[in-house]
Amino acid sequence: MITGKNLIGNQHSARGNTVFTTFDPQLNEENEWKFVEASEEEIDAAVELAMEAFSEFSTASGSVKAAFLREIALQIEGLGDELIAVYCKESGLTEGRAKGERGRTCFQLRSFADLVEEGSWVNATIDTALPDRDPIPKPDIRKMAIPIGPIVVFGASNFPLAYSTAGGDTASALAAGCPVIVKSHPMHAATSELVAFAVRKAAKQTGMPEGVFSHLNSSGIEVGQALVKHPGIKGVGFTGSRIGGRALFDIAAQRREPIPVFAEMGSINPVVLLPEALEKNATTWARKYAASITLGTGQFCTNPGLLLAIKSEELKEFMNVLSEVLEATSPGCMLHPRIHEKYTSLKSEMIAGKEVETIADLRDRVAPNYAQQSAVTVSGNVFLSHPKLHQEVFGPFSMVVVCDNAAELERVISSLEGQLTGTLIAEKDEIKRYPNILQNLKNKVGRLIFNGVPTGVEVCPSMQHGGPYPASTDSRFGAVGIHAIQRWVRPMSYQNWPDAMLPEALKNANPLGISRLVNGKLTSEPL
Repeated sequence: MITGKNLIGNQHSARGNTVFTTFDPQLNEENEWKFVEASEEEIDAAVELAMEAFSEFSTASGSVKAAFLREIALQIEGLGDELIAVYCKESGLTEGRAKGERGRTCFQLRSFADLVEEGSWVNATIDTALPDRDPIPKPDIRKMAIPIGPIVVFGASNFPLAYSTAGGDTASALAAGCPVIVKSHPMHAATSELVAFAVRKAAKQTGMPEGVFSHLNSSGIEVGQALVKHPGIKGVGFTGSRIGGRALFDIAAQRREPIPVFAEMGSINPVVLLPEALEKNATTWARKYAASITLGTGQFCTNPGLLLAIKSEELKEFMNVLSEVLEATSPGCMLHPRIHEKYTSLKSEMIAGKEVETIADLRDRVAPNYAQQSAVTVSGNVFLSHPKLHQEVFGPFSMVVVCDNAAELERVISSLEGQLTGTLIAEKDEIKRYPNILQNLKNKVGRLIFNGVPTGVEVCPSMQHGGPYPASTDSRFGAVGIHAIQRWVRPMSYQNWPDAMLPEALKNANPLGISRLVNGKLTSEPL
């Protein structure tokens, strides 16, 4: 049963005065549930509980945390069809998408459980003493990662499960030993509450301290701002717009004690189409990219919003086929009327540009909140002269930039801001003839794709889902894969400590059996 209340530790609470609802974009009507926004008192209570829980949870063993994470996955799966139905009513997304995202969410939780249960993720490093070293004896120094404290996680609009309540940010923070307070996204507050119930039940069944997880409602920005300002919060996970992510980053930096904000803020994901590849497969690539542009109604942070190429007859063929396929594709429902309105506004702004040519624009009448996909083209010179053309249009929209030559293409790539992905469509031998294009693209992105599409983010240790600013606030880390745990820890060194008082990961006997760097060599053997 959806209560619409905040979850503070194990207790439901509804002390606030602001009440809001979510929206069904398919039916174009408000949903029946009402939610109470968290008050200042409730925010303080959640943070205080998290701080108390941190004392115990930060030292929990890997096996204890693993049991908690696995139980969360089981409880989410146990929500069954109710979770799927609510997800669809609040997002306009399909049942298949909902089930796929649920599977990904549970996979992430179990991946982090495996990681912390094995234990080597703490990066234990040991340099033993050299008491006879001349002229100064060397002390015994040992280092490992430890959790930083309570974390705030912001739910993402376009991923109600995998990037929200028990998504990658929450799973990685809990795995690290950090209590989590989720600020649910107002567009899918009911979906978020159901998952929060699952997390709370898992916490109770595995004996976690109260306050290891809390869940707060919010219809606007005030609750999130208050959480980031709170001195008890030690880190932030955010997926959303640049405006929102940068605002939180600035608030965190202005605190008396600044804290890290790991924000993923969108991308236009440039795709470079080299001449020989177009000469051989223009039609094939056009069809693949039309499908990628419209996948999920374009509501992915990896949507290919920018296609870059050198002018040629083959490029014209590519654009003709791209146009035909885009205009023949059935339109899809967007997540919310506000997202649809923003998409329509930005698309219209792009199309209205004096030197912008529309090559595809679905003009058929569509149901409310359904997006009419579109594509435009501009010259390389125009693109370089108008920075507004570089902005993301969140939805099924893409721009083809036609460059006069390779040198102009290099300048266009160099003019771009940081991106999540960059793709090179090329024949294998062709790529060698454009080393500057490859290097310029590499300097702008977190993930390089060869002969593929950027949509689709595999959850595995080698995935990097982040990039230079403004794709993310810290290009060293991403929210996807087990290495996301490194965002929520800091290194701690122990110098000349008695073996019995050291953490298990650093003891001579290596009771955890983990891999450690001992005097410069990786080993799992005891000292």
